[in-house]
This record gives sequence, structure tokens and C-alpha cells, in this order.
Amino acid sequence: MQFVKVTNPNQPDINPVMASYCVSFICRLRGLTFRRNITPDRGLLLVQGRDSRLDSGIHMLGVFFDIGAVWITSSYQVVDTRLARAWRPIFIPIRAARYVLEIHPSRLKDFHVGDQLRFEKV
Repeated sequence: MQFVKVTNPNQPDINPVMASYCVSFICRLRGLTFRRNITPDRGLLLVQGRDSRLDSGIHMLGVFFDIGAVWITSSYQVVDTRLARAWRPIFIPIRAARYVLEIHPSRLKDFHVGDQLRFEKV
């Protein structure tokens, strides 16, 4: 599996998130389903083929813990953030996004609508 370091230049004092780069349909479908937790320094970056509200929606069925969800456009701008509660059926962003960064809920405060992020393959 490929990893990406996600940094937020708008918040230079925060640690980057090391995210698994999840581009296949199976990887995106599984997401964090049936996993027991996620650590604050790790994440999962779900990658869609294009910016879309519907395609970038996430489900929390089978996810045993709350997560922070950060929706990001193809130009790496944050367009929505939300605390996604365990076992809820669906979360859809306010604006179209290509990427969804799933992170520990404590990291949600590190990302704000309008932030311009950077992805670096590691």
C-alpha cells in the first residue's frame, strides 16, 4: 500500500498525517470498516476519479469508532470537515470533493474549510 504525508501549510505547527492512499474501489468501500481504532498520526485518504459530492460521500456502517472526515478538492483545498459518528449510514460533503481524509477525531481541529493542503508520497 502507498502512503501519503498530508500537511497543512495554514497550520505549520501541527504534525502531518501519514495516510494510506486508497484508490481502488475495494479499498474505498472497506475504508475503516471493522477496524478497532485509528491513531492520531495516521489516516486513510480515499481517492475518487473526480470532484463530486455523491462520489465522495462516506458510510460509517461497520465502523466501531467516530472519525474526523476532511473533504478536499482536486486542487487540494478543504471544502468540508465533519465528525462522522460510528454506525451512521452516510455523510456527504457540502461541496464537491475528490479526496476524503479520514483521521482521528482529535485531529479535526487541524483542518478548516479553505485550507490549502499538500500531499507528498512517501
